[in-house]
Amino acid sequence: MPTKKTRRAPVARAAARDPDPIRIVPIAAPRDLTAHTAAVPAAPPPSLTYRGGPLLAAVRVFTIYIGAAWTGHQKKLASELDAFFKFVLGSELIDQLAEYDAPNYKIEHGKFAGSVTLASLAPAPSVTDAWIRKTLNTAIAGGGSVPKPSSNLLYFLYLPPGVTLVQGGGRSCQAFCGYHDHISKKVFYAAMPFPNCNGCLGGLSQLDALTSTSSHELCEAITDPIPGTGWYDDVHGEIGDICAWEDRRIGTHTVQLEWSNTQRRCR
Repeated sequence: MPTKKTRRAPVARAAARDPDPIRIVPIAAPRDLTAHTAAVPAAPPPSLTYRGGPLLAAVRVFTIYIGAAWTGHQKKLASELDAFFKFVLGSELIDQLAEYDAPNYKIEHGKFAGSVTLASLAPAPSVTDAWIRKTLNTAIAGGGSVPKPSSNLLYFLYLPPGVTLVQGGGRSCQAFCGYHDHISKKVFYAAMPFPNCNGCLGGLSQLDALTSTSSHELCEAITDPIPGTGWYDDVHGEIGDICAWEDRRIGTHTVQLEWSNTQRRCR
């Protein structure tokens, strides 16, 4: 299948031995080919190694849409994102992750676990990762509409337009377009700000930009749900970081390429 690649910004935290294993989808920006790089030593080639932590071997994805916009102007987009997960969790994108099987973890097709819209929740113009965590914990504790955490459950939280997300000192649309993390090693989640800017669109439609960044976080959460303890590279980060914003189509959907240790390339 033909591959469509777009030149994007390098990963924002590509320094060697970064003490913080949380990596991000960087904003899309042209590389500065005129910058002086002679004094910068070349990074070693990527090579993910398994660190002994858990994997989401049979991932179940549950989407959470925050704010009334997802029942109004963005209702169709939410439906399209859910359709994307229903397709991609049983696609060749998941098949290619089999090379990252580990003792007690055999990566296989996942399932879409459902969706909820928290329409009554009106986030402030700027929210933090702590707010995301509190919102998720509250939704889980509410019972009924949001399933309880499990070893393979991954929550995707989508913010509405006009809301900035702050994580690790960086702001969405200025430094990043999404990330994944965990709460107490039991709750796995991905935080997805709305692509309000060119840096998080990169010339794509809103849907394609969101499926690209969502596939990035999906594959990273499967192979490294507790960042830095699964498949990880101390210099280059996780499986998606190495190939950030290099895209292809699977069926009618845009996904990001992911790093292959066996083939030594993004595919």
